[in-house]
Amino acid sequence: MTRATLELYVRAGCHLCDEFLLDLALDHPGLLDALATRDVDTDAVLATEFGLRVPVLAIDGRVACEGRYDRDKVAAALGL
Repeated sequence: MTRATLELYVRAGCHLCDEFLLDLALDHPGLLDALATRDVDTDAVLATEFGLRVPVLAIDGRVACEGRYDRDKVAAALGL
């Protein structure tokens, strides 16, 4: 089985991003080693695409949820 590609788009100092990551870790601790965190403020393209939407979780290139962690949307995107 192929492992999903997970990317979490964040910005430094974002309390929503911190809460999102904590909730994700509590629900799916085994995914953290596969999670790539991307700071939108370090890349102009990412800042344009995700800057006002962070945190944004993309699974296999598709946005699973944004703003606040949504357990049901993440589970559905992971096929759980």
